[in-house]
Amino acid sequence: MATVVLGICGSIAAYKAADVASRLTKTGHQVHCVCTPNALRFVSPLTLMTLSRHPVVSSFEDESTDWVPTHIALAREADVLAVVPASAHSMACFAHGLAPNVLTSLYLANRAPVLIFPAMNSFMWDHPATQQNVQTLLKRGDRIIGPAEDGELACGSCGKGRLVDVDVIVSHILQVL
Repeated sequence: MATVVLGICGSIAAYKAADVASRLTKTGHQVHCVCTPNALRFVSPLTLMTLSRHPVVSSFEDESTDWVPTHIALAREADVLAVVPASAHSMACFAHGLAPNVLTSLYLANRAPVLIFPAMNSFMWDHPATQQNVQTLLKRGDRIIGPAEDGELACGSCGKGRLVDVDVIVSHILQVL
């Protein structure tokens, strides 16, 4: 089956990435979770490792098991890179070619299709800087799915910004595969 690299960013919606990893693993795909440091504030590496059946990569220190850095090896193996949820910060790093962590470094080395599933406050999503980053990523061929059009956000406000449903995420990933 295919190899899915599941990038997970710091957002309250990060817990939904565990469900995505579980569903994709159950369909027979290899799932490798690569987390930003802030993602681990919301979801446990043990949870992700158990559901994906692979070690979680979250730091360059996790890359000491082989002579090829893990982010390069995963970029070579990936059939798709899906970022669930994608934070405004990570999207900005992707758009500007910044690589402060393993996920953003992997993004730069990746040649597989990229699916980005944003989740953030509606004011952050609507900000001109975020929208400019979205346009940059779309011009490169990355696919951005979401955020959900309307709903209650973790901060208590209502508006666009929630992560799309897990069913939608899994469906888009499977379509690419």
